[in-house]
Amino acid sequence: MTTQTKPEAAPAAAAGDAFLSVRDLKVHFSTEGGVVKAVDGLSFDLARGKTLGIVGESGSGKSVTNLAVLGLHDRRKTAIDGSITLDGQELTDASEKQLEKLRGKKMAMIFQDALTALSPYYTVGRQIAEPFMKHNGASKKDARMRAIDLLQKVGIPHPQKRVDDYPHQFSGGMRQRAMIAMALSCNPDLLIADEPTTALDVTVQAQILDLLKDLQQEFGSAIIMITHDLGVVGNMADDIMVMYAGRAVERGTVREVLKSPQHPYTWGLLSSMPNLTSDVDEPLMPIPGSPPSLLNPPSGCAFHPRCGFTDLVSGERCSGERPTLPGGRAAACHLTGDQRQQVFIEKIQPRLG
Repeated sequence: MTTQTKPEAAPAAAAGDAFLSVRDLKVHFSTEGGVVKAVDGLSFDLARGKTLGIVGESGSGKSVTNLAVLGLHDRRKTAIDGSITLDGQELTDASEKQLEKLRGKKMAMIFQDALTALSPYYTVGRQIAEPFMKHNGASKKDARMRAIDLLQKVGIPHPQKRVDDYPHQFSGGMRQRAMIAMALSCNPDLLIADEPTTALDVTVQAQILDLLKDLQQEFGSAIIMITHDLGVVGNMADDIMVMYAGRAVERGTVREVLKSPQHPYTWGLLSSMPNLTSDVDEPLMPIPGSPPSLLNPPSGCAFHPRCGFTDLVSGERCSGERPTLPGGRAAACHLTGDQRQQVFIEKIQPRLG
């Protein structure tokens, strides 16, 4: 059974109010084994000064989505369809020259691994100063002062000295701070943070998140926070979008999604996290199975092979019909609202405490 699905509805925020608007985005890669549907029909909005947390397992399409926003995919090997508008400007058909003018100035990214993202051949200060010189026509002297100022702003001690150090001379937390300084060099309106606290100890994680919130208040940037850590999202974001197999499966405010999740996949993510208020001997509840291959994703709901609640849905809807995600607070699931509420209260909420 196959059913043609409509593009996802727009989120609750009106598109006119959105600084970043993504509509029915598809990012497909051609490989020897076939076409990888890394993102397969994604829509969301983000307003200025707000933070959107995108969560999901590895391979769900989080980073691919945001690389598409920045125009960093190789267009010779990547098929990109749909619409991405930034402050009213369409990006999907923008030339590389147009994108280069936007990257660093209007939109910037904090990459997951600062050690590999930063060049080992140039000093940290030069790498922070470069976009400032390129986009603002600043002199080397002014750009160096800007780099020192940003290093101080992100909490690097002795910035006048450390500006001339190389990335390998920085600790992991300091490199991440330097990456943030480089991304903020031109005060971008959109900041994408891809797992910015991965591999950092919890104290440094908290410092980085506090730093991002402080900088957002100062510069008014819109932030996309990509992570698999729901705790990070709870601390940082205004809204959450949960992704699975290249699509959004749930969307809502932080409070709505974390306090009253509606999708079985979100239930699984939350149930697999340690709960400090529960019995220390109580085992975690991992999601069974593995994420699907995006070369040959399951028919219908992509999560149905791992879902423990398909027996509550009549017929073969879960395996034969792909659910859509309505606008506003929503979950892409064939369970009725009453069924989801009952399952959550009886089986999920007791695990979450």
